[in-house]
Amino acid sequence: MEDPAFVQSPLPCACNRKKRPPTRFLGAFLISLLALTAFPVRAAAQQPTNEWTANWISHPTVPLRDPAVLHFRKILELKNRPTRFVVHVSADNRFILFVNGQRVGDGPARSDLHHWHYETFDLAPFLASGPNLIAATVFQFGIYAPLAQVSDRLAFLLQGDSTAEAALNTDSSWEVEQEPGHTPIRALPEGLWSYYAAGPGEKIDGALYDWNWMAANSNSGRWVKAGLAIRESIDPRVSRPVLASEGGDSFWWLIPDPLPPMEFSEVPSGHLVRSSVPSAQSFPSAAVTIPPNTDAALLLDAGVVLSAYPELIVSGGKGSHINVTYTEALYDSKQLRGNRNDVADRVVLGVHDEFIPDGGDNRTFMPLWWRTWRYVELRVHTADAPITLLSFRTFYTAYPFTEKGKFASSDPQLEKIREISWRTARLDAHETYMDTAYWEQLQYIGDTRIQALISYAVSGDDRLARQAMLAFDRSRIPEGITQSRYPSSLLQLIPPFSLLYIDMLHDYWMYRPDIDFLKDRLPGTRPVLAWFEHRQRSDGFLGPLPYWNFVDTPPGLEKFPPVDSEGRSSILTLQFVRALLDAAEMEESFGDPTAAAKYRREADATSKAIYAACWNQNLGLLADTPDKNTYSQHANALAVLTDVIPQKDQAQLVQKISSEIPGMAHASYFFQFYMTRALDHAGMGDFYLRTLDPWRHMLEQGLTTTAEYPDPSRSDTHAWSAHPAYDLPTMIAGIRPGSPGFATVRIEPHLGDLEWVEASVPHPAGMIRVSYHRTGQSVKATIELPAGISGVLVWKGVRYDLRPGAQQLTLP
Repeated sequence: MEDPAFVQSPLPCACNRKKRPPTRFLGAFLISLLALTAFPVRAAAQQPTNEWTANWISHPTVPLRDPAVLHFRKILELKNRPTRFVVHVSADNRFILFVNGQRVGDGPARSDLHHWHYETFDLAPFLASGPNLIAATVFQFGIYAPLAQVSDRLAFLLQGDSTAEAALNTDSSWEVEQEPGHTPIRALPEGLWSYYAAGPGEKIDGALYDWNWMAANSNSGRWVKAGLAIRESIDPRVSRPVLASEGGDSFWWLIPDPLPPMEFSEVPSGHLVRSSVPSAQSFPSAAVTIPPNTDAALLLDAGVVLSAYPELIVSGGKGSHINVTYTEALYDSKQLRGNRNDVADRVVLGVHDEFIPDGGDNRTFMPLWWRTWRYVELRVHTADAPITLLSFRTFYTAYPFTEKGKFASSDPQLEKIREISWRTARLDAHETYMDTAYWEQLQYIGDTRIQALISYAVSGDDRLARQAMLAFDRSRIPEGITQSRYPSSLLQLIPPFSLLYIDMLHDYWMYRPDIDFLKDRLPGTRPVLAWFEHRQRSDGFLGPLPYWNFVDTPPGLEKFPPVDSEGRSSILTLQFVRALLDAAEMEESFGDPTAAAKYRREADATSKAIYAACWNQNLGLLADTPDKNTYSQHANALAVLTDVIPQKDQAQLVQKISSEIPGMAHASYFFQFYMTRALDHAGMGDFYLRTLDPWRHMLEQGLTTTAEYPDPSRSDTHAWSAHPAYDLPTMIAGIRPGSPGFATVRIEPHLGDLEWVEASVPHPAGMIRVSYHRTGQSVKATIELPAGISGVLVWKGVRYDLRPGAQQLTLP
């Protein structure tokens, strides 16, 4: 059953997703020379129409599955300026909508063809009496498209919300032109090889570009009447849109986008740190002219890694060529990064765009998709004419999380760790969560579970997490398991991630009083668990599992987790046990009690089998396989979390595996999240501060975001390493749900040797605030709970009841 918040009546009441000051569209995507601010405007509700009456349209002759950029336009005559003019807009792959030269918004948010999003805008603030030019740039990157982009063909759709707006419905009254001056190029240069799945670089050739395409009197000679997007069929009905709740012949089954508009705000572009042009020292705050027949290089440092739309405005320079390269960090001669602040002997390698000026004035170049960088280098080659670089501006974009939660302590380095972790979490959150904003931009279950928890603890905004859980639920293949990442045009299966999806639902259950959403997701967990049950041996272990059984990448190990000659792994089987236990709790609460009892029996029998076959009494460790040849933090941490290890032995085991044991596989940054949960489960929370040395090292190395792995690391913006943003308020400050739906609060601080800690976490009913200050041998605690919310504080095994409002306690 579909979530009612996602499938509504055919066309829901509208809201204007973005309103910005006037702009001109120069190049692919011009932003006004004025500062930009997004002002969400919501329209009054109106009875929705019962069906789509517009058509999916496209260019009548352009190959629709090849990379292309199209411009669409239509003149709308109005006697009077309306107070409301609502339209619903979509495209494949993307659109940018303009009215009278002003940028209205963009989309659609990524999904799959059977859950294709449309965006809703109120155009009234942009309209005037008389003629109005409605225009859109629509593009697709074809074989260059990022893996996260699902697509069928190049197409555009716009429909009025009612008969009052129906004059704008897409049909042959719209005109379209192909833009040959804007094309995709391979993103990475020769010699730089790392796994890359994000979008292409882009080339804008000013000599070919129609700079006046949004002028009402534009006549490039390329404009033609739009045609139906499904032109291989003689039946015109196949280009008619359909709703996902109804299905039909259309390739795109439409649902409204449930997310808010992405943040779009100008931020400083940083400062020049290296230049071959002496007169460029004030760039980008002041213009610089590069003489004819010159090769110039200008390197800007934004100070921190960011995700943003770059905008370069130039005048003159006919025959010149500009290469703009973006990188998270600079590289040495061995393509190693080292300290991220080092510049002198370092080079720029990475995603790049190419801009070719035509010699005109105030030409604005901006790619259609945002980039990620700390350093950006402009390499300019001029021919016989000089070029003036007028400005380089940066427009930050990401999901509009609001930072509500706070954390501070007597160790100022912890705040910096939280800062780089939260910055990473923001950069890796857009229309979906992303593992890395630079290299892949894919929503993986393993990363997303951690990102969702960070979102709950820092912002309290669960909308992006709901999107993710819906996406993973929809990704399930006929065999039963989910895909490892979704949306994605390339199938990838990581069976352990399907188990983490169940854990992610359980997290949401604890943090949100939203049983209806979970009731619709819970049936999808049953075929996932059935897939593993089908592969469970008579001795309790999972047998050989197909596909990629990624759990972690411990340092120095290429193949992990280990399996014995019969395909048995305690690590994989323990993940199965954890998912069974989480599923059992949810089934018992709001699902099928019979299934809950079954899962508990399976978990108990499997746990006993693992302990009997893998526990090494002499070493006091759980082995990775019944062969007892290898040992890891992973197996032992999971054994603690599932209580396979008796509770009386858990603290000693966690302390043991936290030390250096020769030959033991250690958790990477990703799996350290589960190590932290094991510390907490075993009552060893005060040990947590000792585990933060990797993040302290990141600070020493000049990172402003969290890395994927210790150097040499591919990614400096990796979401799975950002979990201190969640751990600090939940482990050290101890703020967490006490019961499902955050109905009660459990506060169990682990201060270690900190002198004081102050923190806050958003709750569905308000804010939870805590402060702890050591005074001699005791701790003065101040706790504030939202109205109507009670809880308990646990300190050294003693429970103290908490009431709504503020209260002070003296803890011995």
